[in-house]
Amino acid sequence: MIEVKNITKSFEDIKALDSVTADIQEGQVFGLIGTNGAGKSTFLRILCGVLKPEEGSVIIDGEYIYENEKLKQNMFYISDEQHFFRGETPNNMRDFYASVYEKYDKAKFDDLIKKFGLDPTRKISTFSKGMKKQLSVILGICAGVKYLLCDETFDGLDPVMRQAVKSLFAAEMQDNGMTPIIASHNLRELEDICDHVGLLHKGGILFSKDLDDLKCNIHKIQCVFSNDEAAKEFIDKMKPVQCDTRGSLYTMTLNGTEEDIENELSKSDTVFSEILPLSLEEIFISETEIKGYDIRNLIL
Repeated sequence: MIEVKNITKSFEDIKALDSVTADIQEGQVFGLIGTNGAGKSTFLRILCGVLKPEEGSVIIDGEYIYENEKLKQNMFYISDEQHFFRGETPNNMRDFYASVYEKYDKAKFDDLIKKFGLDPTRKISTFSKGMKKQLSVILGICAGVKYLLCDETFDGLDPVMRQAVKSLFAAEMQDNGMTPIIASHNLRELEDICDHVGLLHKGGILFSKDLDDLKCNIHKIQCVFSNDEAAKEFIDKMKPVQCDTRGSLYTMTLNGTEEDIENELSKSDTVFSEILPLSLEEIFISETEIKGYDIRNLIL
């Protein structure tokens, strides 16, 4: 488990992180959403012990991470901009990381590099951005770490490769207990993979919740009422977070359990009604609006 308590980090006059607190559970995918400059990369670098916070602490599995070489054997950081040694090949980078990480699996690397269609003897400088991203993920997966920290990992990957990387994460979680922490500026990239999501804005966490808990307490419905009075009565009682109309069709986002909402719909004079799945984007919009923010202006 990763426990982040009130960490603050500044670079000259810029406060990158301001009293950030978060808990990251083992065996879950933690998604960190934020615009460019929100502090995502700084947060990840502090988590893996590259940077030291000016205030606060980062405790991983009961130990402080900074300058803890043994603990860093369980951390692998994939940066937004990949850095490889000049003139080296994937095989050279494999051998380098194998000299750093005690549990590095060279055989798994050779297998994955082949499955992803990358030439292990070709100079990395000739790779495209997407190919470099794929290589970074493979290098990290094969390090045998407990925590894989990914900064904009899906940026530059085509849809097929994005799904391949997500499947690779899922397999490592199931087989080896890996915990991915993924920072992105794009909600849609994380929607189908994350268990817990936090929103980082201007150096602070605005919002951090388990997705299953969120989805149990907010729902979207579509319904047609028999008359305007029935619609007004339902809206006044349920106080929807959002309410749109197209002709006689109402689309609403409501707080509450599915059972409670179905119960209220059964009492209302409706011609038609159904409960629809909510996207992660819609959940975040409703939750951040309560806090006085509009995520569409922060992220989308």
